[in-house]
Amino acid sequence: MTTRLRNRSRIVRKQQPSFEQLQAACLREENDRSQPQNVTVDCGWGTLIMGHTFSSASLIAKPLLEEPAGQRHIAFYVDQPHVLLAKAPQSLFLDPSDTYRLWMTNYRPRQRVISSISVRRATSSHDAEALNTILLKRGMVPIPVKHILQHRRSKKLLYLVAVDRKSGEVVGTVMGLNHEKLFDDPDKGSSLWSLAVAPECKHGAVGEALARYLVEYFQVRGCQFLDLSVLHDNSSAKALYKKLGFERLNTFAVKKKNAINEKLFVGPQACLTLNPYAQIIIDEALARGIEVVVDDAAANLFTLRHGGRVIRCNESLTDLTSAYACKLCQNKWLTHKTLMRAGLKVPEVLLVEDDSTVQVQSFLDKVGSVVVKPLDAEQGQGISVDLATLDEVKTAIQYAKGVSSQVLLESFHYGQDLRVLVIDDQVVAAAIRKPAEIMGDGVSTIKQLIDKQSRRRQAATGGESTIPIDQETSRCIKQAGWTMDDVLLQGEVLQVRKTANLHTGGTLHDVTEGLHPVIAQAALEATKALGVPVAGIDFIVPDPEQPMYVIIEANERPGLANHEPHPTAQRFVDMLFPMTKQH
Repeated sequence: MTTRLRNRSRIVRKQQPSFEQLQAACLREENDRSQPQNVTVDCGWGTLIMGHTFSSASLIAKPLLEEPAGQRHIAFYVDQPHVLLAKAPQSLFLDPSDTYRLWMTNYRPRQRVISSISVRRATSSHDAEALNTILLKRGMVPIPVKHILQHRRSKKLLYLVAVDRKSGEVVGTVMGLNHEKLFDDPDKGSSLWSLAVAPECKHGAVGEALARYLVEYFQVRGCQFLDLSVLHDNSSAKALYKKLGFERLNTFAVKKKNAINEKLFVGPQACLTLNPYAQIIIDEALARGIEVVVDDAAANLFTLRHGGRVIRCNESLTDLTSAYACKLCQNKWLTHKTLMRAGLKVPEVLLVEDDSTVQVQSFLDKVGSVVVKPLDAEQGQGISVDLATLDEVKTAIQYAKGVSSQVLLESFHYGQDLRVLVIDDQVVAAAIRKPAEIMGDGVSTIKQLIDKQSRRRQAATGGESTIPIDQETSRCIKQAGWTMDDVLLQGEVLQVRKTANLHTGGTLHDVTEGLHPVIAQAALEATKALGVPVAGIDFIVPDPEQPMYVIIEANERPGLANHEPHPTAQRFVDMLFPMTKQH
């Protein structure tokens, strides 16, 4: 009997909480009461829904489903995504992104300063517009300028820009959130969003500079960690974050099915194997309910059907462009003669019928410096620019003959390479094309810098732009007094090609708004003379805002994706299927 009572006494004592347990329970209750509830953050591009502050999946689903058109809401820190998706399976999807976290105690500052760029807050309308241009080029949602300016001194939300120290050009952007300031986060967290670098940027480590600035900014303000979300297959971004010390975090994000997110939830499609110049047209056609049939993905051939109208396309080249017009554009000698007859300004030219030294020398004496081109090549193949000696020209002729049996010599004109895009008798876009350049870091060889810049250009253009290490690249480097094994000083810029073609690493810089009316009119007259409904007319100009020009080429299959965010695909599909035009 005594033993039974003693055991019962032990059981009772075990059930009674200790003073420490009572204290911990009280602390948990206090934390639960102070934990912020149902937190949402207006980020400009959409609303960030802090899932861990919501008590139920239904409450998280509500702001997601109320997402307005043109925005991108994100439910972040979702612990049970399957429960949330079950609330609206037709409307919501699991974002295929990974979450990474950097604990501030694990962060190590960079040893060498990135001196070519500076990072600061976006403080003006110009900053905001430049920031949005980069976001649009990267396929991201722009942010209202007013919203950015309202937060230029905010301690809760900040928009940063990376600026080229020499030119003052905005080349990158990122957004940061201080969770403690936003919603009294007891964990004292922060997060990084919308990191983007201009596709044409020649600087290395811009993304790293932006990320480090944000880390150090929040670190000195007492934040314990920085979180971010990155698409699962973005290997280059993941490599950067791991380099900075970020680690995978086991949480999820959920988004609403909308046009912006379509590529994330529709799954692999046959048409997605086409290049960006075909894909931009296909995306616009599908958005209008136009049937798309991919005839040959490798050749970028597809057919569009709507209301009994059928148009076959090879990127922006369609049935509407006649074989005769194609011949005029593809043969540079015929292009020159056609435009000259139309009264337009063109360079002096010589068609090299044979390798007559006398003929070539006579032309060189007349014009001073020449451009050597294959007669019927494209994408910058076989072109050599600014040749002033007979030996250089003869070598370049042989180089061009590797692409085409006939070769054209043109008088060289100093100035900027301008592409004007004309669709259906309208100038839709204009951009200065700059040749491929590299920027020294004081460590890498010229060959290594070319490889790095080439990889950046590939990533920015879906693999369409690279810097070839060929005869022309080697000649330009040698002409500048360098070799492939030399090391450029930090911030030193070297132009490694003279041609500005995008396929050989060139970059585009929009000048549509400031284009001189004389040049715009010349582009329209050139397309009429050649008989092409869609064309990229290439000029050499001292300044796109001045009337002086010469037309050097015409492209009957211009890349529409190169001029985003201008509505190039929209105007193109308007022309093909005017009944689908959205007023």
